[in-house]
Amino acid sequence: MGSAEEFRHLHADGLLLMPNAWDVGSARLLEHLGFRALATTSSGAAAARGQTDGGLASEAALRHSAELAGAVQLPVSGDLENCFADAPEGVAETIRRARATGLAGASVEDWSGTAIYERGLALERVQAAVEAAGGALVITARAENHIHGVDDLADTVERLQAFAEAGADVVFAPGIRSEEQIRAVVGGAGVPVNVLALPGVPPVERLAELGVRRLSVGGAFAFAAYGTLVEAARQLQQSGTYAYFEAAARGSEAALAAFG
Repeated sequence: MGSAEEFRHLHADGLLLMPNAWDVGSARLLEHLGFRALATTSSGAAAARGQTDGGLASEAALRHSAELAGAVQLPVSGDLENCFADAPEGVAETIRRARATGLAGASVEDWSGTAIYERGLALERVQAAVEAAGGALVITARAENHIHGVDDLADTVERLQAFAEAGADVVFAPGIRSEEQIRAVVGGAGVPVNVLALPGVPPVERLAELGVRRLSVGGAFAFAAYGTLVEAARQLQQSGTYAYFEAAARGSEAALAAFG
């Protein structure tokens, strides 16, 4: 497992590619491929247990975080959703417990699961997370407007600025895609900015030019793997052929190299 200090340093210059692993195997394979940090994914971890995003309660999410952090030598940032609490005191308790898992970082969202928190409460929750982390975790504060259909860039930028002023190490507005949005967030944040890789987001080289410091993929890699599984299964069911063994051979070779 990597330290918070190491993780914080990785944001100092250039663009950190931080893919999201959903189980120990994917974490170790991504480490073998040369990535310098990883994150968990709430949607991918839930899917691995046959649940939809948000299905993991705090105990399961923290156990999962500890398992992944202990499986690799890289810093791992935990996707802890809204820290499983509305009140700042509950957020602080989750972050204190996260410090014992071996995570190098953790995120806190301003989305309750049904609505965006009022800005004042959202700020208090970030402050609670920062204080509870005590520097032992890199805290990523997330403004969830755009991923939940709230197209209010001004509010997003103001929230992220406030989160940064409250001590968040990194800010993140999942769902922003255009260069205009990214420039506004990077220009207003004052701390490293994470962008979620989505269709329409500029390529990695351009994100680096725009000043983005970190790129994550959310559950995309997990669901890409599930998509490949569905294609292979449909091939067996519908055509009775086995061309999926080409992809299987590549996966087996990669797993042998990573785990062997």
